[in-house]
Amino acid sequence: MKKSILMLAILAGALFTSCKNNEEKQADAVEEVVEATDDLNKVTEEVNNDEVIKANDAEWQDYKMEANKTISENETRIMELQTAMKKPGKTFDAAYKKNIEALVDKNEALKTRITDYENNQTDWETFKREFDSDMTGLGQAFKDLTINNKK
Repeated sequence: MKKSILMLAILAGALFTSCKNNEEKQADAVEEVVEATDDLNKVTEEVNNDEVIKANDAEWQDYKMEANKTISENETRIMELQTAMKKPGKTFDAAYKKNIEALVDKNEALKTRITDYENNQTDWETFKREFDSDMTGLGQAFKDLTINNKK
């Protein structure tokens, strides 16, 4: 009987020491709700990001095709400039040759960026804005080169 009373006392003591008061229970519940809400927001954001990528797939394919077309046209223009440089009777200075080499490098960099984006898709809008800016800069470099050549 003494053992039963002793065991009952130990059990009651353990029960009372392990119990939390209502304020602690409420704080724990609030914390769990906040964590669950954060998890839900993260999952929702991931789903939305997946939808954005899927929505941009068709746009990306069109954009990539146009960019590759422009890059190919640039390569053709570069080959024409290099061929014109080799024609007898025309003299071109070292700066002109250096400018053509810079155009080749920029065009290759654009080609690499298109490939890299396809393999590692990041922020579409940022990529598109920066790539368009670089393409415009390369087009302006072509114009500047031909204008300087006519002088």
